[in-house]
Amino acid sequence: MIKFLDLHKINSKYDDAFSSQFRAFLESGYYIKGSQVKQFEEHFANYCGTKHCIGVANGLDALTLIFKGYIELGKLNLGDEVIIPANTYIATILSVINSGLKPIFVEPNEGTFNISPSEILKHLKPSVKAILVVHLYGQLANMSEIQTIANTNNLLVVEDAAQAHGAVSISEEKKAGNLSDAAGFSFYPTKNLGALGDAGAVTTNDDALAACIKLLHNYGSSKKYVNEKIGINSRLDELQASFLNIKLKDLDAHNEIRRDIAKQYLKGIDNPKITLPFYDFSNNHVFHVFVVRVKDRAHFMTYMNQKDIGYLIHYPIAPHHQDALSLYKSLPLPITEAIHDTVISIPMSPVMTNDEIEIIINALNLY
Repeated sequence: MIKFLDLHKINSKYDDAFSSQFRAFLESGYYIKGSQVKQFEEHFANYCGTKHCIGVANGLDALTLIFKGYIELGKLNLGDEVIIPANTYIATILSVINSGLKPIFVEPNEGTFNISPSEILKHLKPSVKAILVVHLYGQLANMSEIQTIANTNNLLVVEDAAQAHGAVSISEEKKAGNLSDAAGFSFYPTKNLGALGDAGAVTTNDDALAACIKLLHNYGSSKKYVNEKIGINSRLDELQASFLNIKLKDLDAHNEIRRDIAKQYLKGIDNPKITLPFYDFSNNHVFHVFVVRVKDRAHFMTYMNQKDIGYLIHYPIAPHHQDALSLYKSLPLPITEAIHDTVISIPMSPVMTNDEIEIIINALNLY
C-alpha cells in the first residue's frame, strides 16, 4: 500500500532531536510563551522576509486575528465586505464571518485553482474593503495583479498561506507571507512545515497590526492581569514551537523534493482521462498536495483502492454548499462546483521513493 501521506516516516528522522527537545522542555519548567516560541517567531519572520511573526494556536485563529486587528485599528469596520475565493477550505471563510465581516465569493481560475483577478474586478463595490487570497494547494495566486487591483481601490490584502510555506514569487522574489499586508499560516501536522499538533502564525510588516495581534492573542494583555482589549487565548504552544524550530531548516529542501516529484508526475502521466495541474516549473509552487481532475471520481477512487494507492479529496463539498454556509447555497458558482466535484489528490511527500512514484505513474497511465 502506498500511503497518501506517511507522517510517521516524515517525522521519524527527527526522533532524537524531538526527544532531546522534549526533555529540555520538560526540565525547563516553562511551558507557555517561552524561549522556543520567541526563537520560532524570529526564525520564521526571517524565513518569510517579514518584520514580524506572531505565533498563534492555529491557522484559523491567525486569519481571524488579522481581521480583528484591522477592526481594532479602524482599517476595517464590522460589516465590511471581504472578497474571498469560492473554492477553498471553510476555515478561510470562517475567519471572515467570525470577525464580523461579510464574505464575497469569487470564482477561481480553472487552470491554477486560485482566485481570478478578472473575477475580483467584477465584484468590486464601495462596501468591499479587503481581499483574502488563498495560495491553494501550495501555488501562489497572481499577487502582482491582485496588488494592483488593491492599490487602485485602496483595499487591504491578506494571504491565507496555510498551504504555501516557502513558495516564492517569481516577479518579486519574495516568499508567501510577505506578499500582502498580512498573512496567516497553519502548521497543522500535514502541512509542508507541520507541527505535531495544532499551531499557526501571523506574518506582517505592519508594526501597528503586529502590536495589536500580540495583545489580542493573549487575552488582550501585554502585562499580566492588565487587559487593554477584548482578546482571546490563542498562543503558539512552546513544545510545538520547539518542534517547528527543528523542522524549519529542512523546509526548502523538502519543498524542492516535492517539486521534483511533481515534475516526474507531469512528465510521466499521460492519460486523457486525467487532467494534470498547471505548473510553470518555478518556485512559486510547493505542492502541498498534487491535485488532478477526473470526470468520474467515484470510479477513479475504486481503481486507486484496487491498486493500493492512497488518495484524498481537497475538498469534496464546495464551501457554499456546506450546511454551515446555507445562506450562500444559491450563489451561481459553476467553476467552483465543477472543481469540487472532480478533484482528487494523489500521493505527494518528501519521503516518497522512486519506486512508489513509478508505480503511481504507471497506474494512472493504465486507468
